[in-house]
Amino acid sequence: MVGVFVVGAFVLKLPVSLSMMLASLAALLASGNGLGIRHLVEGTFGYVDTILVIATAMIFMRAVQESGALDALTIVIIKRFRRVPALLLPLLMLVAMFPGMITGSSSASVLTAGAVVAPVLIILGLPKASAGAFIALAGILGMIAPPVNIPAMIIGGGIDMPFVGFELPLLLLTMPLAIVFSWWIGLKKIKRLEWEEIAPRLDTASYERYGFRLFLPIVGVAVLMVLGKALPSIFSLGLPVVFLLGAAAARFVGKRFSVLKASKAAMGDALPVLAILAGVGMFIQVMTLTGVRGFVVVSSLSVPAALLYVAIAVTMPLFGAVSSFGSASVLGVPFLLALLGKDQIIAASALSLVAALGDFMPPTALSAIFAAQVVGVDRYSLVLKKLILPALVVVAWALLFIGFSTTIRGFL
Repeated sequence: MVGVFVVGAFVLKLPVSLSMMLASLAALLASGNGLGIRHLVEGTFGYVDTILVIATAMIFMRAVQESGALDALTIVIIKRFRRVPALLLPLLMLVAMFPGMITGSSSASVLTAGAVVAPVLIILGLPKASAGAFIALAGILGMIAPPVNIPAMIIGGGIDMPFVGFELPLLLLTMPLAIVFSWWIGLKKIKRLEWEEIAPRLDTASYERYGFRLFLPIVGVAVLMVLGKALPSIFSLGLPVVFLLGAAAARFVGKRFSVLKASKAAMGDALPVLAILAGVGMFIQVMTLTGVRGFVVVSSLSVPAALLYVAIAVTMPLFGAVSSFGSASVLGVPFLLALLGKDQIIAASALSLVAALGDFMPPTALSAIFAAQVVGVDRYSLVLKKLILPALVVVAWALLFIGFSTTIRGFL
């Protein structure tokens, strides 16, 4: 399976999803199970709920972007906090994280809110490479922050653990890092500018015309999410329906746009991620059928405790260079089973954070490459260099949560 996958992804340069499907077919044939199309279909449907969440979340984010709400949110933050960099930078980081928090995709963060925030950071005095590192970090932190964390969903699905009770551990994992990294990258470089200097370079038309009502779809979605958790017997709509309602509301609160065109564009952006999830489902199904998954789990259980942490820190990001979702499924599940005695929710949350670093790893390095494109840097290696130390901090922070998971649970 590994051999076929590597040949497909790296030698033939096929999409990750197609390489996973070919690896699954090869394993079925090698194990004497024939083509076994049934197992591929069952594997794909293993993540159908996550696929629905991502698809509808991408439609919601596209609708919010088309309505002008993202531009308006950035304008409000800059106007009120431009003279207080210690507050302005974390808030801009949060804006850049927001699409990833909703969709579970770092690319969505970088290419939507990141594209709005990056020019603002450059106007405020950040070098282009530093602005790229800022939004690349926002991408992976948003991808891991609640309410949607696909790697954690994949890891939980591998051991039949529902995605419940993850919100607070994920907030503790991501928000302190978001604040620290925003100060680390920008606090010494940002300039205090007057609003009159900044306003001509921003798109203020939507905010001036529609005002606060642009934010109503975002507020409505947040309220329905909270009510769904607090009063599930009354407001159990499910995330896909909530996101579609938010997208419908965005059509009437700001700039007019074609719902059909926005939905098509959103699905075009989401399709690579959805395909990877389908491939991951096939991969896991066939691994389970052939006994490979059990072999990996038993091998992980036999690793000494000290080496287990080293293996997590090294192998998960490296495998994530192909796909952070693939890293979560192939390595995250056995690593979580090997961490018996630890709080499983906190450990799974921390493993998802380590897996997300795969979006910084060459040759794919999706977050770094997209961030470089957004800020106008020709070589993404310039952005990547500024991400090395933050990545090491992320790994150390995640391992700290794993090591002291039971103690942290006691405080929660």
